[in-house]
Amino acid sequence: MRILIIEDEAPLGSAVQERLRRAGHAADWFTTLGDARAALAAASYDVLLLDLGLPDGSGRDLLREIRRNGHGGNGLGGNGSAMAILITTAQDQISDRIAGLSDGADDYIVKPYDFDELLARLDAVSRRYVALVDNRLALGEVEIDLSRRRLSRLGAEVDLTAREWAVIELLARRAGAICSREQIEDALYGLGEEIESNAIEVFISRVRKKVGAGLIRTVRGRGYRLAREDGA
Repeated sequence: MRILIIEDEAPLGSAVQERLRRAGHAADWFTTLGDARAALAAASYDVLLLDLGLPDGSGRDLLREIRRNGHGGNGLGGNGSAMAILITTAQDQISDRIAGLSDGADDYIVKPYDFDELLARLDAVSRRYVALVDNRLALGEVEIDLSRRRLSRLGAEVDLTAREWAVIELLARRAGAICSREQIEDALYGLGEEIESNAIEVFISRVRKKVGAGLIRTVRGRGYRLAREDGA
């Protein structure tokens, strides 16, 4: 997933960005509403991790703006209403939580929080925006379980790195559709991260070696897609 972090506490923002990147997500971190709006105009995000108390205003203002105007969304829906939003703040009053949820947030986590809980909540809110009847896909001898972040081949779990899983997850959540090289780069890398010219090809090659060459199909000149259930 591509995640936008808006957090004005530098140690926390940096730590969250690093943890999310280690988990295989593309994560951009900014500290103000102004930078947040610029990032939303420049890139598409799956999830917004939004602090409320910011130097140039309240995160609730941005939350209402996104839900009202529908900008800043991702490729799944094309607008802000299709972007999951998780509020993170030190304000732990019930009234604050209710206000944030009423404004359109999908979930609320109070600082300080556990990083594993944060990752679980991010996965949970993002799944609400994916039009999958079942979070499990069976493609020949391979089974992909998006809920458990698990891929198995012939019943045996395949050990994937965080970014290798991110490639599989992106393709699985768009099963049947073609993902361009640029879409895959957006899912794996944040703004400003250096990308080797053949990085995507390298990840695809590594995944194919682990799960079989037939799972990910190359569509010449357009990108990649998962094989269909009939193997085509």
